[in-house]
Amino acid sequence: MRDDYGWLISRETTSLRRYARALVRDPVRADDLVQDCLERAIRKRKQLRSQASVKSWLFRILYTVYLNGRKTRYSAASDDVLEETSSVMQPNQQQQLECKSILEAMDRLPDDQREAIFLVALEGVSYTEAASILGVEIGTLKSRLSRGREALRQVHASAEDNAPSQATLRRVK
Repeated sequence: MRDDYGWLISRETTSLRRYARALVRDPVRADDLVQDCLERAIRKRKQLRSQASVKSWLFRILYTVYLNGRKTRYSAASDDVLEETSSVMQPNQQQQLECKSILEAMDRLPDDQREAIFLVALEGVSYTEAASILGVEIGTLKSRLSRGREALRQVHASAEDNAPSQATLRRVK
């Protein structure tokens, strides 16, 4: 591998950190997960076959490290993290409420659906790459995405049905 191996890895760390945080829902554990991933990537750099596949390769390592330590080291933190970050509302409260609702809905999804949605929707990974990273067939990935998206749509529709109308909000002011 050429000397630019470190550069190839470093340009993916932001994406790795974002995905790790989505997996473990705790910034400290996410940083530990990324660190473990990068250490493994450096040790196994000879296994990288093409510079074009660095992103998928790193995400696969991150996901494997996560699975290996999911029950112990990277177990999801309590819901306190979500509550602390969402308890203060900024001026655009409607948008904040929608984001909070979506995050809460994502947390309720089964791990396999949540992992697939974060890879495809948040990281913009192709279906083929996401299936490879997660170690599943593309049909399985599509099924997980479909079920996860449908669950999110139902939560969103339910939230809209229960939300006060704009007229009601104006009357309250």
